[in-house]
Amino acid sequence: MASQKVVVVSTGGTIAMRYDPERESVLPALTGSELVEAVPPLADVCPLELVEFSNTPSPYITPPIMLKLSQKLDELLLAEDVAGAVVTHGTDTLEETAYLLDLTLQSSKPVCLTAAQRNAFAISPDGPKNILCAVQTAASPEARGKGVLVVMNEEIHAAREVTKTHTSLVDTFASPFWGPLGYVDEGRVIFRRQPLGLQKIRPAQLVEGVYLLKMAAGSDDLLLRCLVEKQVKGIVIEGLGRGNVPPAVLPGIELALRKNIPVVLTTRSMGGRVLDVYGYKGAAKSLKEMGVILAGEISGQKARLKLMLVLGITNKMEEIASYFDKP
Repeated sequence: MASQKVVVVSTGGTIAMRYDPERESVLPALTGSELVEAVPPLADVCPLELVEFSNTPSPYITPPIMLKLSQKLDELLLAEDVAGAVVTHGTDTLEETAYLLDLTLQSSKPVCLTAAQRNAFAISPDGPKNILCAVQTAASPEARGKGVLVVMNEEIHAAREVTKTHTSLVDTFASPFWGPLGYVDEGRVIFRRQPLGLQKIRPAQLVEGVYLLKMAAGSDDLLLRCLVEKQVKGIVIEGLGRGNVPPAVLPGIELALRKNIPVVLTTRSMGGRVLDVYGYKGAAKSLKEMGVILAGEISGQKARLKLMLVLGITNKMEEIASYFDKP
């Protein structure tokens, strides 16, 4: 048994829900203490400290709440007797919380997010095993310095790479084309590769009012014009393929840039990066020449969070672009 403790911070989600027969639905019900009590083997891993941060469905988690969670974790991780932390969370926005924490946390101690696809009173719930693996990983010295991790289904994933791929299967979290960093096998934490491209962005506060638009065949600029009229702070576009948009979208992008609203371009494809290889109008090359910022290979939802953080530091286009110019 390890001597240093792991702090378990509960935020809610399916992992803390049970079925309510009167309402015929699954609702928040369990505290962090009850979650831990349901996993007796934790007593043999390390001492635990429990912190009730919230008990809400993950769609209720907002970027400002994520930033408050980051600040709380840094406060908890300062203690010398703390090896790391586990955050229990709902699956819907888990990858976003993990990524924002990855960008903002100051501590190099392990922080592992975990969750469940099945509520605590379903047949064969996955929450207890996920919590056990997450605590084992957070207590492991090998997990230090690897950024924020997502531990689900006995796999360990990097926050930047991981995404939810299925609405209900227990192996929903995956890192497309890269795979997990490692896994937990009967209590042993095994890493097979290092996460690369770790980055830190630490504003005093993030800027809300950043919106995400997804492109499809025949998309036009109606929604872009609405956002410009609303005077939003930033726009992220999930383009097609390498980062291309239909021609009818271009006037809206031009309008946003004229109004000094930063526009960041990602791809709706699950893997690969946006790149200025095509020369026709609406392709990433022409968009970059217009002043659109290419976001590399991070997803639209993660690029949105990143832009919120960057805008908390600067509103200068060249400086904003420098934060996204990473491999």
